[in-house]
Amino acid sequence: MLQDPVPGLLSRATEVLEAAFGELPSVRPSTNTEAESVAISRVLEATAHRLADNYPYFHPLYAGQMLKPPHPVARAAYALAMIVNPNNHARDGGRASSEMEIESVAGIAQMFGWSEFLGHLTSSGTMANLEALWVAGQLAPGRRILGSEQAHYTHKRISAVLRLQYATVPADRYGRMNLEALENELRSGDVGTVVVTLGTTAIGAVDPLHDVIALQKRYGFRIHVDAAYGGYFRLISDLLDESARCAFAAIHQADSIVVDPHKHGLQPYGCGCVLFRDPAVGRFYRHDSPYTYFTSKQLHLGEISLECSRAGASAVALLATQQLLPLTPGGEFARGLAQGRAAALELARRLRNDAARRFQLLEAGHPELDIVVWKVSAETPEIASQLAQQIFASCATRDLHLALVELPLSWFQPDSVDFQAPRLVTCLRSVLMKPEHMAWLDRIWDRFSASCAEVLGE
Repeated sequence: MLQDPVPGLLSRATEVLEAAFGELPSVRPSTNTEAESVAISRVLEATAHRLADNYPYFHPLYAGQMLKPPHPVARAAYALAMIVNPNNHARDGGRASSEMEIESVAGIAQMFGWSEFLGHLTSSGTMANLEALWVAGQLAPGRRILGSEQAHYTHKRISAVLRLQYATVPADRYGRMNLEALENELRSGDVGTVVVTLGTTAIGAVDPLHDVIALQKRYGFRIHVDAAYGGYFRLISDLLDESARCAFAAIHQADSIVVDPHKHGLQPYGCGCVLFRDPAVGRFYRHDSPYTYFTSKQLHLGEISLECSRAGASAVALLATQQLLPLTPGGEFARGLAQGRAAALELARRLRNDAARRFQLLEAGHPELDIVVWKVSAETPEIASQLAQQIFASCATRDLHLALVELPLSWFQPDSVDFQAPRLVTCLRSVLMKPEHMAWLDRIWDRFSASCAEVLGE
């Protein structure tokens, strides 16, 4: 179990914050504080027992979904802010935290090469993408939204909510948007926005943004980059393969970008971020709220957000993290990303070099970011799927937690062409996004190997 440094870190900071409000008249508790403390302790203990019914998301042996523990400074800063409980909808409710949000969002925008922009935090990547597509619909009413079939499923759902027509573009065998198929759609002349994913949820594929930009110059459409998962890899793009490196190098040319600090950004849920290259899109957000915005002539974040109440604590935690771990290439934060990617590359190498040839990697051969996906070698995709599920369950008994994903069989066997519906195969999947995963890889491999020996035999 990890040692939790947060209570100790909070102690002195809490004293400082309480001293800042020390001149206020004291407030007599409305209840018996001793009895209340006993009751609170009892409830928290019961809550802790219930929380134990979870996967150990914080531990390096959890290598399944995109779950990365918040940094201690983020947790401590969030808890500290909760003493005040600011609301970043308006400066009335979050004066200091609004400034912190503006500052932290500017740091993210700078990471993508933007100094002039419009942006803010959201409660999730879903809300961030909704705002980006809402603005896209305002700028190009009646025109279609396109996204890869590997884009996050929420884009289709969001488009339906916004009553925008959405169409999917096939992916190639690397999981990236197929450019030929995209251009076929663009020739219709009715496309307003293309969603480009830099880091797909299933396999971490990076759509060729640089090539989509070339098509944009010919066909004229907006580009929205969904980098909710992969955005922070901009800091280590020099370590990526050429296609991904070129895509991240071109991200500053996008019209809008979404990134989730609660993924690689070491933040608690929920903390998303949406950025627009043209600050003039703020005109679509304008509204009147005479009881909210009259206390300051400065920008209220609620004036550029579809959400109203938003946790100011998210901004406090994010800025504290960025101050401790600046978003700079070569810095400690970037090194953490590089360690996760190195772990993914090493796991892929071991799978590829398995002496018994029990596994197949994707056609790409190795991960583009820090997600590894592999298929169990078997006579049929049905048997391969069953074996993957058995290995997944066996690993869990050894406290190693992986994930499962269904992918087209043709991505592993290019010669198998399906003229009907594509055949799917269930694969094993691992997200090695914790910096500690590299140091723990031998132990992860030992437990995985033991499960494979149990299921497959040796």
